[in-house]
Amino acid sequence: MENKIYRITKSEYVASAVKPAQYPEEKLPEIVFIGRSNVGKSSLINSLTNRKNLAHTSQTPGKTQTINFYRVTLKSTDHSPLFTFHLVDLPGYGYAKVSKDSRRVWAKFIEEYLLTSREIKFVCQLVDLRHPPMDSDLKMLQWLVQKNLPVLIVATKSDKLSKTERAKNLAVIKKSFGIEELPILPYSSKTGEGSSELLDVIAESLLKLEK
Repeated sequence: MENKIYRITKSEYVASAVKPAQYPEEKLPEIVFIGRSNVGKSSLINSLTNRKNLAHTSQTPGKTQTINFYRVTLKSTDHSPLFTFHLVDLPGYGYAKVSKDSRRVWAKFIEEYLLTSREIKFVCQLVDLRHPPMDSDLKMLQWLVQKNLPVLIVATKSDKLSKTERAKNLAVIKKSFGIEELPILPYSSKTGEGSSELLDVIAESLLKLEK
Protein backbone atom coordinates (compact mmCIF):
# COMPACT_ATOMS: atom_id res chain seq x y z
CA MET A 1 0.00 0.00 0.00
CA GLU A 2 1.41 3.37 -1.03
CA ASN A 3 2.22 5.77 1.76
CA LYS A 4 0.54 9.14 1.69
CA ILE A 5 2.74 12.07 0.73
CA TYR A 6 1.64 15.41 2.11
CA ARG A 7 2.38 18.77 0.58
CA ILE A 8 1.34 22.34 1.19
CA THR A 9 -0.72 23.62 -1.74
CA LYS A 10 -1.48 27.11 -0.49
CA SER A 11 -0.04 29.49 2.08
CA GLU A 12 -0.67 33.13 2.82
CA TYR A 13 0.18 35.70 5.44
CA VAL A 14 -2.79 36.51 7.66
CA ALA A 15 -1.80 38.74 10.56
CA SER A 16 0.89 40.02 12.90
CA ALA A 17 0.01 40.33 16.56
CA VAL A 18 1.36 41.40 19.93
CA LYS A 19 -1.96 40.98 21.80
CA PRO A 20 -5.00 38.67 21.61
CA ALA A 21 -7.21 41.27 19.94
CA GLN A 22 -4.90 41.08 16.92
CA TYR A 23 -5.02 37.28 16.52
CA PRO A 24 -6.84 36.05 13.37
CA GLU A 25 -10.63 35.96 13.71
CA GLU A 26 -10.78 32.60 11.93
CA LYS A 27 -10.17 29.84 14.45
CA LEU A 28 -7.94 27.13 13.00
CA PRO A 29 -5.54 24.57 14.51
CA GLU A 30 -2.17 26.19 15.17
CA ILE A 31 1.28 24.69 14.59
CA VAL A 32 3.80 26.92 16.35
CA PHE A 33 7.47 27.55 15.52
CA ILE A 34 9.83 28.98 18.12
CA GLY A 35 13.60 29.14 18.50
CA ARG A 36 16.63 31.28 19.17
CA SER A 37 17.22 34.26 16.91
CA ASN A 38 18.97 33.29 13.66
CA VAL A 39 18.25 29.56 14.11
CA GLY A 40 16.58 29.48 10.69
CA LYS A 41 12.85 29.73 11.45
CA SER A 42 11.97 31.88 8.45
CA SER A 43 14.03 29.73 6.08
CA LEU A 44 12.33 26.59 7.41
CA ILE A 45 8.86 28.09 6.96
CA ASN A 46 9.70 29.12 3.40
CA SER A 47 11.09 25.69 2.52
CA LEU A 48 8.16 23.86 4.16
CA THR A 49 5.60 25.93 2.26
CA ASN A 50 7.71 26.01 -0.93
CA ARG A 51 7.55 29.80 -0.93
CA LYS A 52 10.68 31.93 -1.25
CA ASN A 53 9.50 34.95 0.69
CA LEU A 54 6.45 33.94 2.72
CA ALA A 55 8.44 34.58 5.90
CA HIS A 56 11.04 37.32 5.62
CA THR A 57 14.58 36.06 6.16
CA SER A 58 17.38 38.29 7.37
CA GLN A 59 21.05 38.05 8.25
CA THR A 60 20.23 40.28 11.21
CA PRO A 61 19.01 38.33 14.27
CA GLY A 62 15.91 39.67 15.97
CA LYS A 63 14.14 40.56 12.70
CA THR A 64 10.83 38.94 13.69
CA GLN A 65 9.33 41.15 16.39
CA THR A 66 5.68 40.07 16.28
CA ILE A 67 3.68 36.83 16.29
CA ASN A 68 3.09 36.13 12.61
CA PHE A 69 0.18 33.96 11.46
CA TYR A 70 0.09 32.17 8.08
CA ARG A 71 -2.96 30.34 6.74
CA VAL A 72 -1.81 27.06 5.24
CA THR A 73 -3.58 24.33 3.25
CA LEU A 74 -2.22 20.78 3.37
CA LYS A 75 -3.25 17.94 1.07
CA SER A 76 -2.11 14.38 0.36
CA THR A 77 -1.42 12.40 -2.79
CA ASP A 78 -4.51 10.21 -2.28
CA HIS A 79 -6.81 13.25 -2.55
CA SER A 80 -8.12 12.85 0.99
CA PRO A 81 -9.76 15.94 2.53
CA LEU A 82 -7.69 19.09 2.74
CA PHE A 83 -6.40 20.33 6.09
CA THR A 84 -6.25 24.04 6.79
CA PHE A 85 -4.30 25.40 9.75
CA HIS A 86 -2.39 28.42 10.99
CA LEU A 87 1.38 28.19 10.98
CA VAL A 88 2.52 30.55 13.74
CA ASP A 89 5.99 32.13 13.74
CA LEU A 90 7.10 33.51 17.12
CA PRO A 91 9.91 36.04 17.66
CA GLY A 92 13.33 34.56 18.35
CA TYR A 93 14.50 34.36 21.95
CA GLY A 94 17.97 34.81 23.43
CA TYR A 95 19.17 37.66 21.21
CA ALA A 96 21.48 39.70 23.43
CA LYS A 97 21.77 42.80 21.20
CA VAL A 98 18.09 43.61 21.56
CA SER A 99 17.43 45.90 24.51
CA LYS A 100 16.27 44.36 27.78
CA ASP A 101 13.03 46.29 27.50
CA SER A 102 12.36 44.83 24.04
CA ARG A 103 13.16 41.31 25.23
CA ARG A 104 10.80 41.78 28.19
CA VAL A 105 7.98 42.93 25.90
CA TRP A 106 8.57 40.00 23.52
CA ALA A 107 8.62 37.51 26.39
CA LYS A 108 5.36 38.91 27.74
CA PHE A 109 3.32 38.62 24.53
CA ILE A 110 4.89 35.28 23.56
CA GLU A 111 4.00 33.83 26.96
CA GLU A 112 0.51 35.29 26.79
CA TYR A 113 -0.07 33.67 23.41
CA LEU A 114 1.28 30.26 24.45
CA LEU A 115 -0.79 30.25 27.63
CA THR A 116 -4.08 31.56 26.23
CA SER A 117 -4.45 30.20 22.70
CA ARG A 118 -6.73 27.17 22.69
CA GLU A 119 -5.87 26.35 19.08
CA ILE A 120 -2.25 25.23 19.60
CA LYS A 121 -1.73 21.59 18.60
CA PHE A 122 2.02 21.39 19.10
CA VAL A 123 5.16 23.51 19.20
CA CYS A 124 8.22 23.02 17.00
CA GLN A 125 11.23 24.25 18.96
CA LEU A 126 14.12 24.87 16.59
CA VAL A 127 17.75 24.36 17.61
CA ASP A 128 20.92 24.60 15.51
CA LEU A 129 22.22 21.07 14.91
CA ARG A 130 25.78 22.38 14.66
CA HIS A 131 25.91 23.51 18.30
CA PRO A 132 24.87 22.24 21.74
CA PRO A 133 21.64 23.82 23.04
CA MET A 134 22.13 27.11 24.86
CA ASP A 135 20.71 27.92 28.27
CA SER A 136 17.82 29.79 26.62
CA ASP A 137 16.95 26.63 24.64
CA LEU A 138 16.95 24.49 27.78
CA LYS A 139 14.79 26.97 29.69
CA MET A 140 12.32 27.25 26.81
CA LEU A 141 11.83 23.49 26.53
CA GLN A 142 11.48 23.18 30.30
CA TRP A 143 8.82 25.91 30.28
CA LEU A 144 6.90 24.32 27.40
CA VAL A 145 6.93 20.91 29.09
CA GLN A 146 5.79 22.44 32.40
CA LYS A 147 2.86 24.07 30.58
CA ASN A 148 1.91 20.70 29.00
CA LEU A 149 2.48 21.92 25.46
CA PRO A 150 3.46 19.08 23.07
CA VAL A 151 6.93 19.75 21.63
CA LEU A 152 8.90 18.50 18.63
CA ILE A 153 12.57 19.50 18.54
CA VAL A 154 13.64 20.40 14.99
CA ALA A 155 17.43 20.49 14.50
CA THR A 156 18.12 22.94 11.66
CA LYS A 157 21.05 23.31 9.23
CA SER A 158 21.61 19.55 9.04
CA ASP A 159 23.19 19.87 5.58
CA LYS A 160 26.21 21.60 7.09
CA LEU A 161 27.37 18.47 8.95
CA SER A 162 28.73 15.07 7.97
CA LYS A 163 26.82 11.92 8.98
CA THR A 164 29.28 11.28 11.81
CA GLU A 165 29.02 14.86 13.09
CA ARG A 166 25.23 14.76 12.89
CA ALA A 167 24.96 11.57 14.93
CA LYS A 168 27.34 12.95 17.53
CA ASN A 169 25.55 16.30 17.78
CA LEU A 170 22.09 14.73 17.96
CA ALA A 171 23.29 12.69 20.94
CA VAL A 172 24.67 15.84 22.58
CA ILE A 173 21.39 17.71 22.07
CA LYS A 174 19.33 14.86 23.50
CA LYS A 175 21.66 14.54 26.50
CA SER A 176 21.61 18.32 27.10
CA PHE A 177 17.81 18.42 27.18
CA GLY A 178 17.82 15.40 29.52
CA ILE A 179 14.76 13.72 28.01
CA GLU A 180 15.70 10.31 26.65
CA GLU A 181 12.55 9.83 24.54
CA LEU A 182 12.64 13.39 23.19
CA PRO A 183 11.86 13.37 19.44
CA ILE A 184 14.42 15.29 17.37
CA LEU A 185 13.97 15.87 13.64
CA PRO A 186 17.03 16.91 11.57
CA TYR A 187 16.04 19.54 9.02
CA SER A 188 17.71 21.36 6.13
CA SER A 189 15.98 24.30 4.47
CA LYS A 190 18.59 24.04 1.71
CA THR A 191 18.08 20.38 0.73
CA GLY A 192 14.54 19.86 2.03
CA GLU A 193 15.61 17.07 4.38
CA GLY A 194 13.03 16.60 7.11
CA SER A 195 10.23 18.49 5.34
CA SER A 196 8.16 15.40 4.44
CA GLU A 197 8.60 14.03 7.97
CA LEU A 198 7.51 17.34 9.49
CA LEU A 199 4.46 17.50 7.22
CA ASP A 200 3.60 13.93 8.31
CA VAL A 201 3.70 15.01 11.97
CA ILE A 202 1.52 18.04 11.23
CA ALA A 203 -0.98 15.91 9.29
CA GLU A 204 -1.09 13.33 12.07
CA SER A 205 -1.87 16.00 14.66
CA LEU A 206 -4.65 17.41 12.47
CA LEU A 207 -6.10 13.95 11.80
CA LYS A 208 -6.47 13.43 15.55
CA LEU A 209 -8.83 16.40 15.65
CA GLU A 210 -11.24 14.67 13.26
CA LYS A 211 -11.43 11.44 15.22
